[in-house]
Amino acid sequence: MKMKLLLPCVFVGGLFFHAASVKAANEPKDKTPWKITGQLEEACSCDAACPCWFNSKPTKMTCGGGQVLFIEKGNYGNTKLDGLAVATMGQSPEGKTMMESYGNWNFAYYYIDENANPGQRKALEAIAGAMLTPGVSKKTQTRYAPITRRIEGKEHQITIGQYGSFHGHLVEGGMGGAPKIVNPPGADPLHHQYEQGRTTKMTYSDADQNWSWSDSNYMLGTFSVDNIQYEKFAAGLAQKMAGMKNESSSEKK
Repeated sequence: MKMKLLLPCVFVGGLFFHAASVKAANEPKDKTPWKITGQLEEACSCDAACPCWFNSKPTKMTCGGGQVLFIEKGNYGNTKLDGLAVATMGQSPEGKTMMESYGNWNFAYYYIDENANPGQRKALEAIAGAMLTPGVSKKTQTRYAPITRRIEGKEHQITIGQYGSFHGHLVEGGMGGAPKIVNPPGADPLHHQYEQGRTTKMTYSDADQNWSWSDSNYMLGTFSVDNIQYEKFAAGLAQKMAGMKNESSSEKK
């Protein structure tokens, strides 16, 4: 499984009520149609379950982590993306929720599957820019690295080249099976539903970071998303935020 440490709580994948999506909704966009289906692996520094998805402050002063998309089947226009992966890694500022700090995260790095050819790399970068924390930070870089996943029993082991890795497993719900979180306040199409777990360990050494922790938030999901879903999401978000702005202006009068 290729991976880019998803911004744990931070990344929260696609995502929270971010001004970036609002801005994107009003700017010219790449009109290339795309669709990807696969699995989401995500982990972060917060205790499980990550409070960032509910517009609460992170467990620690910051939320750091990542999201990795393992694409089973996908296309960007005529470019096939089957079997490739893309990831993102980031960190929110101290003492703020992910949503209120969107655009001012400490960093947000993208990791593109090194197995992708030049055309596929360009496609993955475009999709990552539309889905994975677009505009969340002014400190961004893109890396090309091997992104792998190994599953041993219940344990999922994700590695992003030399930069980082996380091992995670689902926890058991009170009535059996894994707990599922559906449509949390910060959900985008990628995070409409996911299963909850914990990390066994997580490390990251890039972006001037040196993380090493365990027993933190881990999430596993499946997805089938496309450009139309994200265009509608961005437009709906822009409308909501405009309404909130109008309400705030009326209250001040």
